Amino acid sequence: MTDASVIHTQGLTKTFRGGQVAVDHLELTVPSGSVFGFLGPNGSGKTTTIRMLMGLIEPTSGTARVLGRPMPGAARTVLPQVGALIEGPALYGFLSGRDNLLRYDAADPTADPRTRRTRVAAALERVGLTAAAGKKSKAYSLGMKQRLGLAAALLQPRRLLVLDEPTNGLDPQGMREIRSLVRELASDGTTVFLSSHLLDEIEQVCTHAAVMAQGRLITQGAVADLAAGARGRLVVTTPDTGDAARVLKEQGVGDVVVTEEQVTGEPPGPDRDLAEVNAALVTAGVRVRGFAVERASLEDAFVALTGEGFDVAG
Repeated sequence: MTDASVIHTQGLTKTFRGGQVAVDHLELTVPSGSVFGFLGPNGSGKTTTIRMLMGLIEPTSGTARVLGRPMPGAARTVLPQVGALIEGPALYGFLSGRDNLLRYDAADPTADPRTRRTRVAAALERVGLTAAAGKKSKAYSLGMKQRLGLAAALLQPRRLLVLDEPTNGLDPQGMREIRSLVRELASDGTTVFLSSHLLDEIEQVCTHAAVMAQGRLITQGAVADLAAGARGRLVVTTPDTGDAARVLKEQGVGDVVVTEEQVTGEPPGPDRDLAEVNAALVTAGVRVRGFAVERASLEDAFVALTGEGFDVAG
């Protein structure tokens, strides 16, 4: 464990009654100052992991350290430095947004009551809810409720912010607001640990990511490196799509897909020069108007790693 990591787990495992393994020997390292995307399909063990990191449930075996301290043992020292939004915010519908936050703040034994109103006003301002602060929270939209939950997590300065599916159920505008807020928080030096099943969410806001599937860690690292690890697709633009597809298959191009003006496929192995593939197309009389390898997206990388697709909407 180095000081540079904010979360570090070794062999972290959770088995539920009946022998169901929710998290299986997880080795996770979250660098300080990162926006860390914790990615996987629903049911892959993300929320169980977060609950162990926050000391809400005990691991069956293995260890978790948060801010350099063992969890759940050091929860009383660690949790005041962590803001968390897990499974949606718990709000009192009959209270206004402001009164919800005043109540949250009053429940914090470390919070100075003399500066409570200033703190609450600053948190509301930060998440863009100042104008709606006097409205009852039951009248809030889903996006406003998520933002109020974030405001509660931000009442005190935090070294780490843990967000479980923070944009779940939000419209595109609400998603954009939460994402830009996450970027802002990270630029202030807060480490953000964000679980999601949306690939483009991770690609847009995260510097690092880990991929879970069926309770196991598939890979982790810098987002740019993860995408670079997947091979892009070869894209040939031509009016002669039928002939092009035939030649590409002969040249060892896999997964050939034909659309109106393009033929795409998996580039052949490293021993095959793409210039030769292009030459073969031209020799066969195919009119090549474009020939390029598109950069692999995070989606390509994760489908290659997990063998399953993700919900990539949003």
